[in-house]
Amino acid sequence: MYNLTSVPQSLMTNPGADFKYRYYFGVPLLSGMSFKVGSSGFSTYDLFANDGVNFNQKLRNAVYSTNRNDHLAINEQIEIFNGGIKLGDWLEDKGYLSFGMYQEFDFWSYMPKDVVVLALDGNQNYIGKSFNLSDLSAKAEMLSVLHVGYHKNVSEKLIVGARGKIYFSGFNATSTRNSGYIVTRPSNTTMYEQIISSDLELRTSGISKYTADNYNGDVATDVRKQLLFGGDLGLGFDLGFTYYPKKNTQITASILDVGFIRHTKDVENFTYKGYYKYEGINPGFTDLDDPGSVYSDFQDAVKSDTLYNKYTTWRPIKLNASYQYSYGISTEEDCVCTAMEKRYKNAVGAQLFMMSTPRLPITALTGFYQRNFSDKLQLKATYTLDSYSYTNIGLGLSANLGLFNMYFMADNLLAYRDVSKAKSLSFQFGFNFIFKDSNEPPY
Repeated sequence: MYNLTSVPQSLMTNPGADFKYRYYFGVPLLSGMSFKVGSSGFSTYDLFANDGVNFNQKLRNAVYSTNRNDHLAINEQIEIFNGGIKLGDWLEDKGYLSFGMYQEFDFWSYMPKDVVVLALDGNQNYIGKSFNLSDLSAKAEMLSVLHVGYHKNVSEKLIVGARGKIYFSGFNATSTRNSGYIVTRPSNTTMYEQIISSDLELRTSGISKYTADNYNGDVATDVRKQLLFGGDLGLGFDLGFTYYPKKNTQITASILDVGFIRHTKDVENFTYKGYYKYEGINPGFTDLDDPGSVYSDFQDAVKSDTLYNKYTTWRPIKLNASYQYSYGISTEEDCVCTAMEKRYKNAVGAQLFMMSTPRLPITALTGFYQRNFSDKLQLKATYTLDSYSYTNIGLGLSANLGLFNMYFMADNLLAYRDVSKAKSLSFQFGFNFIFKDSNEPPY
């Protein structure tokens, strides 16, 4: 999608994209739909392959092959409405205004390797090992975003743009600031010394009313109401530019979703904090109702609590940058263009993508080839190196049938031979009506 400027939605990945149409509007609820899923650790096939290996063993093999920075990510977006219009007339360019609203679901979880290994194997073979509770790191959120963008050609070589955003959070669950450890080690006074140090927290908003015993509403309806101006509010912005050092050479960059959401409604936070030390072979968490039992001592030392403090979350910031070299000027039969705006038939280049996460940023490097068969049909082929795959080949298509524009894009096409082995899949499509600009007077 990035910098495929025959598609209006390219303005959502770079508000300073070189988009030259008079105005456009998207088909409501169908102008932009996308879905992405990625697992950097293991695939579905690793767990459910029909290879005669016991599932428990396959689960262990999959867990052992990961590290704490492996992750699972899911993202879904649906545009509710989208449009844009050029300001000024054929003689004076006053910039371009775009606007719209979309719904987004985002889930991110790191692999809690130490915690899963402890749950699967226990501590018998791990005397002296400290199991790290900070491996527990996950977040999920559904929100809607109302946005308005503006971009302008400040010179023949430079286009700059910005987009303001208002976030409406439907619900949020965040647990990314955990710490602590569980360790069993030899003791000087008894055989073993077992320590649990816990500082865990799960922060939620917009969820507790659905889990209450007296809730009798419809979850889907109520979440939809919160997404449409009823949830927690936040603010954000995007910035971007396109620069032409030469007519056939292009440099672009953008920064997206620099923003926050302040969670104040239906807030419920769960904490599990404390320090517990037991000397002996087995704590024996039995006799749960006995006030003098080991379990009672543990509960007194490591306490669970429910708080109602407001909190703030930050959106994952995304960075894009690209370089593109174009060649092969189209003939008049290929393109209905002015003499000053000849469309190039071919383009090659590279794009860098980065996104912030609760730990290390994720990166992806893409090489691409773009072919403009005419002003009605464009194709873009990509090869991407990222944390999910070294064989990620993608394809994008944008086609115009009169005023009607349609686009389809997908990544990791080789994985569709057996999607169970894929560590990442993504696709997007949409439908718009686009009205071309004119550099001539309307008479």
